[in-house]
Amino acid sequence: MLLRVGSRGSRLALTQAERAADALRRPGIEIALVPITTAGDRDRTRPFGEIGERGVFVKELEEALLAGRIDVAVHSAKDMTSTDTDGLVVGAYPVREDPRDALCGASSIQPGMRVGTASARRRAQLLALEPTLSIEPLRGNVDTRLRKRGERGLDAIVLAACGLDRLGLSAEAGRRFDVGELLPEAGQGALALQVRDGDEHLVAAADDPETRRRVELERRCVALIGGGCLAPVAAHHDGACLTALVADEDGRWVERASGSDPDELAASLRSFLP
Repeated sequence: MLLRVGSRGSRLALTQAERAADALRRPGIEIALVPITTAGDRDRTRPFGEIGERGVFVKELEEALLAGRIDVAVHSAKDMTSTDTDGLVVGAYPVREDPRDALCGASSIQPGMRVGTASARRRAQLLALEPTLSIEPLRGNVDTRLRKRGERGLDAIVLAACGLDRLGLSAEAGRRFDVGELLPEAGQGALALQVRDGDEHLVAAADDPETRRRVELERRCVALIGGGCLAPVAAHHDGACLTALVADEDGRWVERASGSDPDELAASLRSFLP
């Protein structure tokens, strides 16, 4: 049986797809990786919110699944929309890796630093930590952003720690932020193996129930709060407690709530959004 596994074409995405393929290989199963270019890959200059809502790295992979051109789509779970697309389900969440954000180029945040990130969530929380920061937009894959840090003379950039780890670039992280400082994106650190509804058996062996529990609570909470790529909204489950966040885009205020019920947390935070 040939299992066609779709992925974005960046080095990190293909590395992640290879890891997923390793989890899916078994006697009688042949894996073929299918690189697919997404809207977020084609446009590497405009902010995410100008390209489209959350999911700019997902839509084309989902279309390929629905059209039958691939059998499995491998996503970074943080890139997915908060609700499932009709006809598609996440059949497996492999064991989650480090969900934290990493500071690259420095070991601490200092007043007046120039820091690169295209994430509204990171921007808001960084400015809440240190209002004198200059946050500069920075797009591109991991290697590109690391290169641009030097080319543009930025003091630091912020990347997902798991991406650095997967690429063997852990040494680039001068500091890994505690989740109490920068609350991660819902699903950060986890991969999502998406299939057509009814094809869950194709990937079921790769599913980690605890990762699924946490990530699905995070995704539900973010969906209930609302907001797209430009809204500073986050949710993270540490195994014992779910924490969610909404913030002003310039970090002038940040509201957090913690508990066990995503519906209650979302209700308590939704009123703070414009």
